[in-house]
Amino acid sequence: YLCMNISYSSNKLGKSVASLSVIKATYGTRAKLVNQRKNELQAAPTLQTMRNIPAANCHELTGNLNGKLAVDISGNHRIIFEPNHQPLPLKEDGGLDWSQVTDITIVAIGEDYH
Repeated sequence: YLCMNISYSSNKLGKSVASLSVIKATYGTRAKLVNQRKNELQAAPTLQTMRNIPAANCHELTGNLNGKLAVDISGNHRIIFEPNHQPLPLKEDGGLDWSQVTDITIVAIGEDYH
């Protein structure tokens, strides 16, 4: 059984979710959901699994965040990440093959990009 391999775009970001006490100190009222989404991402064997968690609302981003994906924390707050694969696993139509994504880099937590 494989789990998602998660890295962080900075040491600071990784440390912000290193333990529940740090998550609480960093993210306050959103801490529980930040921790829950992090755990769901870690437990998922592939990104496809995240599609089965309606509350996470895992989705691909567009515009200046093209190539990145996000899961919902609350309201307008998201965990933003990108597949950490070279080359990217693509389907025949050119879209991202979620069932092949097993390695991600989290680039932002709690951001409101709207």
